[in-house]
Amino acid sequence: MHDLLKNLAEMAPRLDAESTWPGQQFQLLAQAGVLGWVIPPEFSGTGVAERDLLTGYIDLASSCLTTTFVLTQRNGACQRIVASQNSSLKSELLPGLARGELFATVGISHLTTSRQHLRLPAVRVTEDSGGFRFEGEVPWVTGAVHADFIVTGGTLADGRQVLAAVPAKAPGVAVAPAARLLALSASHTSAVKLDGVLVDARYLISGPVEQVMRQGAASTGSLGTSALAAGLSRAAIEHLAAEAAARPELAPILEPLKVEGMGLINDVLGAAGQAGPNVNPALSSEAIRGRANSLALRSTQALLAASKGAGFVSGHFAERSVREALFF
Repeated sequence: MHDLLKNLAEMAPRLDAESTWPGQQFQLLAQAGVLGWVIPPEFSGTGVAERDLLTGYIDLASSCLTTTFVLTQRNGACQRIVASQNSSLKSELLPGLARGELFATVGISHLTTSRQHLRLPAVRVTEDSGGFRFEGEVPWVTGAVHADFIVTGGTLADGRQVLAAVPAKAPGVAVAPAARLLALSASHTSAVKLDGVLVDARYLISGPVEQVMRQGAASTGSLGTSALAAGLSRAAIEHLAAEAAARPELAPILEPLKVEGMGLINDVLGAAGQAGPNVNPALSSEAIRGRANSLALRSTQALLAASKGAGFVSGHFAERSVREALFF
């Protein structure tokens, strides 16, 4: 793991500067067994516990936030497939995903938050010829142009929803050019238009059912995003500590951030697997998310201030980390 983290950190500046897809980084993840973390052993994965998965996200995000963000989107797709009752789909896709032979991504924001204000569903689905026909646009899909499958869903006329692994090369799937983002542009996130795409029932993950996103997929959810923020914060604090080694006047800024960062990581990991009415409100995923977002912003900006003019130059870690913190 040490060599993987070192390699990712060394490759991160160029990845950001050139907005190149982290294909080489994913080869390293595959070689290190990382791609099997969310896939059960019977499908060639390792199926790590949630706490270990979050620990991995923190470590990886400390080295390269972009690669780790793409990994979380790919893992989100895998977790939905793992949770499916469609055993043949799992047997068909999960071993290749675990070995890195396939790449899947997820586009489900339109089913949860994005475009919920629209009168008509963003993606409409009709039953057709032993499968389902998808019509509409999925607004945010990371790595869509590189995907073999896009885990997405839509709504039928009666309000029920389906979730499916849509073959990315199926007729009618059109991937828009990747958006140029403030940070993480190498994630190649773009909209995907579905123009009457017929998806065979063999690729059905869940549904038709009301509120398909509530159909029990094991996922780190908000804690996963908080782990990414915690990892970025840890990297910023480590860089700030390097500055402080030669500048004792930075200690009053550094020390409180170090304490806060360690506390945040402990709480992210401590919240793993906890749910229900008896959870300490301070350890709820929402409370941790707010703390993680705040620390990411404050720690990176503290580093930028400590780095002075050098940190304002494009390509410096401080400059990149400030932009990346705004993602949260």
